[in-house]
Amino acid sequence: QVQLVESGGGLVQFGGSLRLSCAASESIFRLYAMAWYRQPPGKERELVARITSSGSTDYQESVKGRFTISRDNAKNTVNLQMNNLKPEDTAVYYCNARRVLFAQISNYWGQGTQVTVSS
Repeated sequence: QVQLVESGGGLVQFGGSLRLSCAASESIFRLYAMAWYRQPPGKERELVARITSSGSTDYQESVKGRFTISRDNAKNTVNLQMNNLKPEDTAVYYCNARRVLFAQISNYWGQGTQVTVSS
């Protein structure tokens, strides 16, 4: 069982920056693909950014050039640097860990952290 704890959310003004962090409980963290999802008010959860165990990244189109996902396998953490924030980035942000091994999927979520961007 992997436990994920997010931190770094809060209230920020339009154009500001925040850095989200997610700490994982297991030392085999490096074997998991990590991702950040978000759920805006009244909407479904959506993928924001993900990073594979080898470090490849991809992003939702709306955050490209503004958000950067990174991971530190030595510290079992994944970060999301968010710059030039917009009101439409307001959401609860969730950390996700996923691993597929011999067709068995392990999928874990953090409790979420609120990000609010004021206009």
